[in-house]
Amino acid sequence: MYALTWSIFSEMLIIKSRYVIFAVMFDEKVRQYIAREGLFVEGDRLLVALSGGADSVALLRVLLSLGYGCEAAHCNFHLRGEESNRDEAFVRHLCERLKVPLHVVHFDTESHAQSRHISIEMAARELRYAYFGELAEETGSSAVAVAHHRDDSVETFLLNLIRGTGINGLKGIPPKNGKVVRPLLAVSRREILAYLAELGQDYVTDSTNLQDEYTRNKIRLNILPLMEDINPSVQGSIMTVSERLSEVAGVYRACMEEGKKKVVSSFDEGGEGAFRISVPLLLDEPAPRSLLFEILHPLEFNSSQVELIYGQLCGESGRKFIGKEWIVVKDRFCLLVTKVGSLEQDDRTLELPEEGTLLLSESVHITVRKVQRTASFVIPRQRNCVCLDADKLNFPLMIRHWRQGDKFVPFGMKGVKKLSDYMTDRKFSLLQKQQQWVVCSGDRIVWLVGERCDNRFRVEADTTHLLCLEITSPN
Repeated sequence: MYALTWSIFSEMLIIKSRYVIFAVMFDEKVRQYIAREGLFVEGDRLLVALSGGADSVALLRVLLSLGYGCEAAHCNFHLRGEESNRDEAFVRHLCERLKVPLHVVHFDTESHAQSRHISIEMAARELRYAYFGELAEETGSSAVAVAHHRDDSVETFLLNLIRGTGINGLKGIPPKNGKVVRPLLAVSRREILAYLAELGQDYVTDSTNLQDEYTRNKIRLNILPLMEDINPSVQGSIMTVSERLSEVAGVYRACMEEGKKKVVSSFDEGGEGAFRISVPLLLDEPAPRSLLFEILHPLEFNSSQVELIYGQLCGESGRKFIGKEWIVVKDRFCLLVTKVGSLEQDDRTLELPEEGTLLLSESVHITVRKVQRTASFVIPRQRNCVCLDADKLNFPLMIRHWRQGDKFVPFGMKGVKKLSDYMTDRKFSLLQKQQQWVVCSGDRIVWLVGERCDNRFRVEADTTHLLCLEITSPN
């Protein structure tokens, strides 16, 4: 009887020691990862994002075990009815037991999503991280610790691969992004569950994580298990590739930034943020397709759209590729990139005052002056100013954007020329053509604004009454 009891007691000691050893190994694995990635240092105050799920609970427990001072933050998004309230109650009880200060916030997530015209998932993310940032400042926390683990990074890798991405999208989840840190990226979901089991620590389960509803869940529940049938250590293999790509990405980013400096230039006529991409310079780069992707992808052009644009680099001018907020236009030797709507032509026809200033836009005015010619008067030669023989004009003068079929007699010439041909000869970009104003006297064009006047209205030796038009900017 005594021998049997001792045998059972010994076995219990062995099992318990195994639990202690695993927990210590888990703690040490996380500690080494924190040190290796420089996430934070001893003495830092941490704000832990605590949902109540296994991952965030394990994060809080391991950070406390490693001796870090922690406060917790819980977001109640009110998306799962009683489950949301259950999670909050669990978190409150856990923090009370562990003597961890807790901050709880309630969000009307659905209203935020509707007002911002974004998905529920994106709305929750925006609300969550904005709150964490504010709270970190209030509490003096050095970092906001979130519970992404190795499986999450693998899923992100596969998700980006499926959607189409550049090399940056294949790095997985970064260990640090500003104040947000991810100490659990070194451990798997299985290790987290084993760790909690050995601590005897319970947690809550989000029922939506068990549903095959969202893309990430499809990867987690369907694709990864199939991949593990082929290679049981596939997650480790993907993480290894991802880590290597992180190093490669540093070299890649440096090359891409150098390439952008060479091929991209500002495009003031296109409005705020507009720029042009030189096609010859782009094609002269070692990886033109990748460079084009890195330029356009931040503007929310996906890989398929970029591939289509790349295929038209040597195509005809005028092709347009429209994204969510930006538009790419193929011009002769470049791509013009502007905000959607910037290429819409203003169809207004405005009357110029006989003297005074007309506001064309916030940045452009047309000033009209009547001048009596004297011997000392010098006719200006700048493109932004023109002097006309007032006696040859029919008032009021009108100003509008050019139209197909418009013609004029360019200054110094006798023959009529189509405006479209003139602008093509002058190598106007498509956007410059769209924005070109003309001043008309009746049905005749007297000035291609900022370019050239009509020869029929030029100032001659016997001209005494002048009308001067000048492009001016507001003070």
